[in-house]
Amino acid sequence: MKFEHPISIAPMMDRTDRHFRYLMRLITSRTLLYTEMVTANAILHGDKPRHLNFHSSEHPISLQLGGDSPDAMAEAAQIGEEWGYDEVNINVGCPSDRVKNGNFGACLMAQPELVASLVREMKNRVSIPVTVKHRIGIDEIDSYDHMKRFVEIVAESGADRFSVHARKAWLQGLSPKENREIPPLRYSEVWKLKEELPHLVVEINGGVRTIEDIQEHLEHVDAVMIGRAAYDNPWLFSDVDSLFYSQETEKISAPDLIQKMVEYTRVEVEQGERLPAITRHLLHLFHGLPGARVWRRHLSENSHLPGQRAELIQDAFDMMREKAQALVAD
Repeated sequence: MKFEHPISIAPMMDRTDRHFRYLMRLITSRTLLYTEMVTANAILHGDKPRHLNFHSSEHPISLQLGGDSPDAMAEAAQIGEEWGYDEVNINVGCPSDRVKNGNFGACLMAQPELVASLVREMKNRVSIPVTVKHRIGIDEIDSYDHMKRFVEIVAESGADRFSVHARKAWLQGLSPKENREIPPLRYSEVWKLKEELPHLVVEINGGVRTIEDIQEHLEHVDAVMIGRAAYDNPWLFSDVDSLFYSQETEKISAPDLIQKMVEYTRVEVEQGERLPAITRHLLHLFHGLPGARVWRRHLSENSHLPGQRAELIQDAFDMMREKAQALVAD
């Protein structure tokens, strides 16, 4: 049976905030979206609206949580469900020092029984799916057998999906950025995991950049998660609904998308949001298209100036189109 969410956009710190998710929802109505990682303690003791608010159009949306306390994670998951999230996801993949020092993220791959207890307590408190995003391995704990054992132990607690970043993580010596690039991709091991544990829902993540990549992976696993390629080239998702969800809806045009983003931004700025907080997510919107450099420059050089309004987005788009027409004429 085809999985409900075959395509998702990975949770990315400083990337997948509510403004970026709103943009992506204009391009694809079906792709599963994720929040940035939020710690359980931030939800329990911090500014809940700031961490949890999202636009009603963003469904389906998953709340990614970080933490190592079963009670705190379960309580945060319950709050997330009450806030309206469609699922909660446990971060067992981030290798940053800050996350490691808090004893969550990728270092938890060395503690599968603890991750299983997190899932178990969260499942006891919520009715929405509880999923796990993890690495293929960490440090010297990086064999296929290690990963399979981790998944089998956590699966016993009822995890609803395993999203596997097909790179190991070095917790010492590599930065988070280097951990996204240096360790080699080992797709075949994720494919093997699904083959040997066919009853589990397995999603693959890491280095997926094209529609052709997605199609190849879906021959072997249930779902594909795209990270940096989604941020660097948002229009990649313009065909996702029709290709992978059999949804024959008309794709939004660039002028209509810009109009909706201007309207959205106007409301957000009137409510106190800073314009650059939104426009920074638009810089790569027209990746590879004629005039894209004009678009990026106008937004990046002017968004921070005093008195700028949402109409700056429309101005940048108009300038880009003029440049593109001039290039064609030449």
